[in-house]
Amino acid sequence: MLRIFLLIVALSLLALGMACGQDSSVPGVVGGASTPTEAYKQLFAAVKSKDVESIKRSLTQKTIEFGAMAAQRNNTPVEKIYENGFTATTFSETLPEMRDERITENMASLEVWNSRDSKWEDLPFINENGGWKLAVGDMFAGSFVSPGPGLDQKEKAAANSATNKPTNGVSPNSAVNAPIPVKKGPNPLAENINTKNTNTK
Repeated sequence: MLRIFLLIVALSLLALGMACGQDSSVPGVVGGASTPTEAYKQLFAAVKSKDVESIKRSLTQKTIEFGAMAAQRNNTPVEKIYENGFTATTFSETLPEMRDERITENMASLEVWNSRDSKWEDLPFINENGGWKLAVGDMFAGSFVSPGPGLDQKEKAAANSATNKPTNGVSPNSAVNAPIPVKKGPNPLAENINTKNTNTK
């Protein structure tokens, strides 16, 4: 009876230890990250450590399949396909600036600064198997639905709207048909015609 009791206690402690060990914020855990921002941080760390298996754990299944297909099509080693984590933002030496995390149900987007091209990249994420993962393959497959425009897109739209703002009811981009001013007073041309007509009589 004591052996059964000790066995139950040991199994309970083992199960508890395994449950505590599966922290979703730790890189390399199958469950993924607790937020898209954490998912990007895990991906960035995996890319910098050149750990292809950890990179793959930060990607959705469709993204992994997309990578395998790209490797086969281009006759490239699969490790080479995954090495940058499908985003140029990982070329940065240090963790890049992140902003505007947007989530709708199990889909999300996060803007990450791409220092190589000096622009914001709006990266797609999907909550898959209990954690957030980069969803580039899902985006190419058409199964990713954006949670809405990012801050960068909104800022560009606002700037474009401001430069195309009508002034005095006329848009700066539209053709202006200004009236030609008419000079008032005697018409010298008409006077010459009248003079000619009177002289011929």
